[in-house]
Amino acid sequence: MDQQTQQCARELLEVVVLAMQAVRVEMRRGARGLTVPQFRSLAFIGHHPGCGLCSLAEHVGLTCPSMSRLVDGLAARSLVDRKACTKDRRRVILNLTPQGRELMLSVKNEAVMGLAGRLSPFPPEELKSAVQALSRLRPLFDPAQGERELTPACPADQKSPNLKPAD
Repeated sequence: MDQQTQQCARELLEVVVLAMQAVRVEMRRGARGLTVPQFRSLAFIGHHPGCGLCSLAEHVGLTCPSMSRLVDGLAARSLVDRKACTKDRRRVILNLTPQGRELMLSVKNEAVMGLAGRLSPFPPEELKSAVQALSRLRPLFDPAQGERELTPACPADQKSPNLKPAD
């Protein structure tokens, strides 16, 4: 691998860590009681309705038991609907409730506005270049656009374009 590619990878890693710290700050500012893992969970479930607990845990970076506790808390707040699979009661199907979707979208918008404030000093042409670069990087890191697809929480219960049948 050439030096320029390695330098770009180092810079990306450092900037991503700093950007996530800024996201945490914005989340705490307007999160209305949501932690970043809770927000990420709501966003993932919103993008992948009918997903399972372990797919969600893998995305957020938690173990399945830890994710189960997190989802229990979201369900207790009526933000997530947790339904048992009819074929295998050990599996659950996760969906956002209307309140969960509303909160997730509201918090996301508040975080976007906070981050936009940080980006506002840049001239429009630099912002356009940044958006183009980020758009080119997205397919490298977005599982929805890559090879890996989610296995449905309960294949018999859920048919979703975001999910493929289990092997």
